[in-house]
Amino acid sequence: MTPGQRAMAPRVAVLVYNDAANDSRVLKESATLRDDGYDVRIIAVERRKLGRMAQVTSLGERLALERVPEFAIERVLPSIAPWWRRLINEADSVEANDPAPVPRSRPGTGLPRRALDEVPAVRSLALRTLRSIGERAFRTVSLGTYWKNATAAGLRLQPDIIHANDANTLVPALAIRALTRGGTGIVYDSHELWRHRNVRSGRILAPLAEVLTETFGIRQVDGVITVSPSIAEWLQRTYRLEDAPTLVRNVPIADALPDPSTGVLRERAGLSDADKVIAYGGRITTARGIEETIAALPHLPPDIHFVLLGYGEAAALDAVRAEAVSRGVEDRVHLVGAVDPDDVSRSLADGDVAVVHVRPICLSYRYALPNKLFESIRAGLPIAAADLPDMRQVVEELGVGEVFQGSEPEDLAAALAAILEDPEAYRARARAVAPKLTWENETEKMLEMYRRILRRRKDR
Repeated sequence: MTPGQRAMAPRVAVLVYNDAANDSRVLKESATLRDDGYDVRIIAVERRKLGRMAQVTSLGERLALERVPEFAIERVLPSIAPWWRRLINEADSVEANDPAPVPRSRPGTGLPRRALDEVPAVRSLALRTLRSIGERAFRTVSLGTYWKNATAAGLRLQPDIIHANDANTLVPALAIRALTRGGTGIVYDSHELWRHRNVRSGRILAPLAEVLTETFGIRQVDGVITVSPSIAEWLQRTYRLEDAPTLVRNVPIADALPDPSTGVLRERAGLSDADKVIAYGGRITTARGIEETIAALPHLPPDIHFVLLGYGEAAALDAVRAEAVSRGVEDRVHLVGAVDPDDVSRSLADGDVAVVHVRPICLSYRYALPNKLFESIRAGLPIAAADLPDMRQVVEELGVGEVFQGSEPEDLAAALAAILEDPEAYRARARAVAPKLTWENETEKMLEMYRRILRRRKDR
């Protein structure tokens, strides 16, 4: 591309409120736009504790990642920072040593405790309350800091189109357009059902702010894309959108189908070819079917192992180990670390079956169509899928596995046993359909949306 052509390339600002290191959807979309002739800059946020600092990094020709500064108490209020750290440490200590509330009266007497006995309980309550208030304030200020810094970064770029990933980037997207001459286009990419996602309980003002932001913002954008048919239907019905959101599912990039020899599960877990492997690929956290799969293991033969490929917080990994111990299957549950997002399917390929299970604790989870479903299909694995509408549709229409009903461990165990008894038909179907389930096919409508937005801008 000549310098003149580069100067004329439409500029895209991709906004995302994370560090973008492991956000495969954001990285794939950005690379796709770059390959279609756009100059693309991902505007993410730094995460200093992870070593991902505020800076601009080239990800190749015409694709850059800019991490804007995150909010840090040390930067803004350095005198308060030591006090805040002490509060967190003391609250953690109280939580660990005295997790249960102290009773206000002696059992069976109804009489008040002595004032001296009340001191630890009052102190514990005060610490927890202060920590809760502080964390809520911290999250609010952190998001506001990203909005401010992302808006500034977007204005420096002067983009032709803004790609806003999730509703927490709509405010800076609208601000950039309002402050940019030429009517910048906006694409809203709803990675999940934002108003009904899995978030902590007890939030008061945040849900109202999210309703107002998405209700106003989605009517101002030039196009909407999302990840599953049910979310697309919900968005169109709830906001009375004239056009249905464009569906861009999280499927893998086109590549040669992996061979079992590319798999890493058995080697990392120290298993032999005679062992059977239930494969899990993705983030290790709650409500993703991990607890359910561990609970199913005691109902399966002892040569069947559960191997988890992915990343997670230390607390989540400890919880998996504790669950395995509580079920008496600690020698059959293996945490084998993560791989590069582009290598997930190849790394899963030596598994025998994949569990794709999302506990529907919120509407967004009920409508989920996760990456690991399509990555497992590309790996050639039979699928044991939870009975959720979008996952059921994919698994049954493609004939790549079994959908299990019920919530008992025996239900999942029965589905896994049925697949492992005769997996080859499912494997053959997975390998047959995988070449059509490619990111390149999935994003054709997204690219057409971008071209349509650019044509409209030129006609103004």
